[in-house]
Amino acid sequence: MIERLCIQADLPKPKIGVIQTEMPNAFAMGRSQKSATVVATTGIMQRLEPAELEGVMAHELAHVMHRDVAVMTIASFFASIAALILQFGFFFGGSGDDDDSPGIFFLILASLAVYVISFFLMQALSRQREFAADRGAAQLTGRPSALASALMKISRTMERIPQSDLRAHTEMNAFYIVPASVKGSLMNIFSTHPPMEKRIAALQELETQLQGAR
Repeated sequence: MIERLCIQADLPKPKIGVIQTEMPNAFAMGRSQKSATVVATTGIMQRLEPAELEGVMAHELAHVMHRDVAVMTIASFFASIAALILQFGFFFGGSGDDDDSPGIFFLILASLAVYVISFFLMQALSRQREFAADRGAAQLTGRPSALASALMKISRTMERIPQSDLRAHTEMNAFYIVPASVKGSLMNIFSTHPPMEKRIAALQELETQLQGAR
């Protein structure tokens, strides 16, 4: 399956990893196409039909194809710099002379503004990358409905997993095809992934377009 998808996407075959966990999920890592690793959990392999699993793997390969890890790393540069300036500003601000206080204050304020803006821009970019990976998977497999079915199955299974187990995976939420959370963010601007209903709707629209083109 992976080899065939890689040939279609003109990608070098990535390393394959498997995680022993009941949580159904998958993710891709690696800053270049040659160093990529695609990982699936035993939970997802046990629950999905072959066509659905193919759609999930195609989604992760689309992330590799689009170099999304590198894109998000570059996008986080300004937020990282702003965070460093904030740390130095708070550290040295308290020990500086009174004459330097106004300058330090404005530096901290500007850095905080850059950090907040960068954070929201990164979340928005991450959501767009997920939409793009869904589209890429649909194009690779020619079956958007299979990925849509997989996403619905994963989401429903997540709702039955204890919150304590999901919290153990929250650090990987930005990488997972479906975040390890039962309830989405109260505000979508804080989320790394688009709302599930919007992803499903976009895939259903692609399915309609493909059927109309046949």
